Amino acid sequence: MKRVIWILVAAVIGLWLTVALVVFASQRNMVFPRHLLPPVSRLDTLSRDVQEVTVETADGERLYGLWKPPAPGCSVVVSFHGNASIPGWAAERFSNGPWAEHGWGVLAIAYRGYPGSTGTPSETGLLEDGNAALAFVQKTAPGSPILVHGHSLGTGVAIAMAATHEVVGAYLEAPYASLLSLAKRQFQYLPGFLMRDPMRSDLRIGQVRAPILAVHGKQDPVIPVASARALILKASSSSRLIEVNGDHVSILGLADDEAEPKFRQACRERAAEQD
Repeated sequence: MKRVIWILVAAVIGLWLTVALVVFASQRNMVFPRHLLPPVSRLDTLSRDVQEVTVETADGERLYGLWKPPAPGCSVVVSFHGNASIPGWAAERFSNGPWAEHGWGVLAIAYRGYPGSTGTPSETGLLEDGNAALAFVQKTAPGSPILVHGHSLGTGVAIAMAATHEVVGAYLEAPYASLLSLAKRQFQYLPGFLMRDPMRSDLRIGQVRAPILAVHGKQDPVIPVASARALILKASSSSRLIEVNGDHVSILGLADDEAEPKFRQACRERAAEQD
């Protein structure tokens, strides 16, 4: 009987180790499923003012980007896409509607390893990509205030940039407290140290001094709204979470009519402080 028990224990441990090794080895394909995306294709609906650019990173990667210069004296949205997305939708969105009416420029990049960009994605790499995106704007449109925007995975990059750079705000759609916390929901019996890219937005958001506006769908099946609530609780008092009816994608742009004037006012206040 004891032998049977030990065999069962060994089998369970072996199965657990196998699952742990498979998850550890394949996790970056799960977190960054760029192999599922189509090759770069320009959207017909893009504004004629939007141009394809190459953004070079400090560690030698070349990122595909879509760039629309701001009107004179206006600001720029730097947008970071989700893990299974591309920059075209953000370039289209932020080059139209209230953003275009008030002269905003936009830069939307494809992370390293995603269609059109060189390299292999990782948390460290994505943060280098974010730094490169902001440096591109500062060089190409010097003096233009920057608003960072992110959806899903991209909210982690946006928060990291807002914590380490001077920005006028952070506009977050479907944010999460950390990738580590989301992974634990899916793999409850695996230790957290196996997560190679934990993206701890919950540890970074307290360093953001610019206003934050976050939007999250109450019916989001990918990132629970509770994760966004936990994140915003750690943010400054100038932060706000709007919970709306919608899922992970349908919420995109729902708060633009509120977000644009909010961050335009933040740009004015910053300019007044500098005068």
